[in-house]
Amino acid sequence: MLDIPDQGPQAEMLDCGHPPPLLVRGDQVIVPHSRRPAPPLGLCALCVRKDSTDPFTLEPGDMLLLYTDGVIEARSPAGAFYPLAERVAAFPPSSPDALLHHIHRDLLAHTGGRLTDDDAF
Repeated sequence: MLDIPDQGPQAEMLDCGHPPPLLVRGDQVIVPHSRRPAPPLGLCALCVRKDSTDPFTLEPGDMLLLYTDGVIEARSPAGAFYPLAERVAAFPPSSPDALLHHIHRDLLAHTGGRLTDDDAF
């Protein structure tokens, strides 16, 4: 879960079992990992939760890429996982729409045109 305020650069993240977002800043890709990930939301009743958020800073021009595990678990015909962060870092800086187009096209090329899981981003 993300809290992105209307004012100010400070955002907060609570990790409940999903892949971390990618923060695209110019030609850099930053993975804001959670220091204290929580169990997935459906398993909350099985443990004592003391949720705490992880802050990170957004700068003008930053893009935050959210995606499902089906993207990073997509495999090539040889069995290699799709290296999303590495591939996003290799794409030229672009608009959000262009970035999504690059990822989708590259993901299909990586898998040989066959996706077997969800691939939302």
